[in-house]
Amino acid sequence: MNPPKTDARRHHDPEVRGFASDNYAGAHPEVLAALALANGGHQVAYGEDAYTDNLQQVIRSHFGPTAEAFPVFNGTGANVVALQAVTDRWGAVICAESAHINVDECGAPERVGGLKLLTVPAPDGKLTPELIDRQAYGWDDEHRAMPQVVSIAQATELGTVYTPDEIRALCEHAHAHGMKVHLDGSRLANAAATLNVPMRTLTNAAGVDILSLGGTKNGALFGEAVVVLNQDAVSHMKHLRKLSMQLASKMRFVSVQLEALLARDLWLRNAGHANGMAQRLAEGVRAVHGVEILHPVQANAVFARLPHDVSERLQKRFRFYFWDEAAGDVRWMCAFDTTEEDVDTFVAALKEEMAR
Repeated sequence: MNPPKTDARRHHDPEVRGFASDNYAGAHPEVLAALALANGGHQVAYGEDAYTDNLQQVIRSHFGPTAEAFPVFNGTGANVVALQAVTDRWGAVICAESAHINVDECGAPERVGGLKLLTVPAPDGKLTPELIDRQAYGWDDEHRAMPQVVSIAQATELGTVYTPDEIRALCEHAHAHGMKVHLDGSRLANAAATLNVPMRTLTNAAGVDILSLGGTKNGALFGEAVVVLNQDAVSHMKHLRKLSMQLASKMRFVSVQLEALLARDLWLRNAGHANGMAQRLAEGVRAVHGVEILHPVQANAVFARLPHDVSERLQKRFRFYFWDEAAGDVRWMCAFDTTEEDVDTFVAALKEEMAR
């Protein structure tokens, strides 16, 4: 029997957008154009291609002459590879309880990377030197995993943003204890856009040793990069990437996306737009009686508290997630393709549901 013939066809309405995640957005048209440009013909596999080579120059233009990028498939992979690169087998990582590496990576840093996460409560998602000191002890105690790395996220999992001075203070404090600093930058572009500073101001210029650089949440189809900022802090990155199953054979298709985002200002345009839509959403929500915004809106996320039944009804009209269902907390995310009409329509629906 001959198999049924099928044609590629659209299975969704491209005009429908929600507020569940910036991962829901498609790829930016300029990124898709770059992928088409890189296609055709043969290029050497496993990162020896012209696009990955050129990406190194682009990365250095943002993060300094010693920076080196190692493209990977996804954000969890970037974090696991980066953290392994700056720890020994007995090493531990200090992070906020709300950190993505602790909450949303299915235990990958611990099970795949073999790392111990030492968490501290951070109500706004941000670590401080004082919070770090809650876990920064016991280096000579063979019964305790050795604190070797401080990991922060920029922007944080709660949508808050570290200032350059805050990151610098953290790095100085960590380095004084002999620890290295990793920055989870899945939304680094959003933080830089909010603060109106170059990404280097929040990373190598502040003392960060290694960076997980995001692409997917800011308009890429897939792909992130581990960026080594302090070459003395790491070793055997190529081997770690392969060991961690993050080595792409057709790496040019990861690299060219990052190049498309970073070579000019697409990264900044996308992030700035997403941030602006979050601000518009927050302004609209503040006018709705009975809805509380929980954290400062500093990137592209709005965290709010509202009646549970209202959220459930609203979810039938727009996709978004509960953050703490028991408390009635929700998270609304904006992306590079969120429109003013999307935001205004959502706020109008929120008002309708709150009035019922």
